[in-house]
Amino acid sequence: MYQMAFPLAKLQEIIVPAALQELLPRFARVERREKLDGSFLTAADLAMQERVARQLLQHWPDTVFLGEEMDAADQARLLASGQPVWCLDPLDGTSNFIAGIPYFCVSLALLQHGRVVLGMVYDPLRDECFSASEAQGARLNGVPLSVPDSGLALRQATALVDFKRLERELAVRLVTDTPYASQRSFGSVALDWCWLAAGRCHLYLHGRSNIWDYAAGNFIFEAAGGFASTLQGDPVFTPALTPRSSVAGIDRPLFQAWTAWLGIEA
Repeated sequence: MYQMAFPLAKLQEIIVPAALQELLPRFARVERREKLDGSFLTAADLAMQERVARQLLQHWPDTVFLGEEMDAADQARLLASGQPVWCLDPLDGTSNFIAGIPYFCVSLALLQHGRVVLGMVYDPLRDECFSASEAQGARLNGVPLSVPDSGLALRQATALVDFKRLERELAVRLVTDTPYASQRSFGSVALDWCWLAAGRCHLYLHGRSNIWDYAAGNFIFEAAGGFASTLQGDPVFTPALTPRSSVAGIDRPLFQAWTAWLGIEA
């Protein structure tokens, strides 16, 4: 019922102009302050969150809004409300944004009955809008998107790996017994998932990301046909604030080889 009431085209009309007007003029020209968790916050994060929240609730007043830049107690209350929940990261990749590194995005997911039913990730610098819904599948700028069959062995693949949040033993093993051909770390979880969906990298590993980081991107990736789990072998998404690990491969053979190397039971 709710899926039909939340057209992706209308969401794009909200997200794209907001990103172009609130983020791009501040790119590499904004001051930062440090949050309690050590991450950075800027006026761009706050302006984007306030604008998107206002417009979403104007259009759909029977929903609630959860943004990254909210108190944790309020976030938990909203997740437990039983209402459809908009989950927004207004600027994923804030450190990149501050430094002038062209890899950041806006990430929006709609949660209903404990699962994601819609996701949108917009990269304003490349004007790339990744989206997915249960009815339409995954899309990139409106064109159907599916992960390619790589035809690669694990040793030939390129991996997106965030070493910072991995346990030391695993991080050391990846360096000393590297199973893939090449490794990258770009700095935006939501956009990482979408680049995987587009086949720009082949494997993924992240030790700990928050629901607003991964909800939309993981949904888009899996809607495009990708394979993912946590390091414990569970589904990546859960409707909770507890950070989640992520392991992914763009096709089944790569995912199976990657999870086997990591020691994850199928």
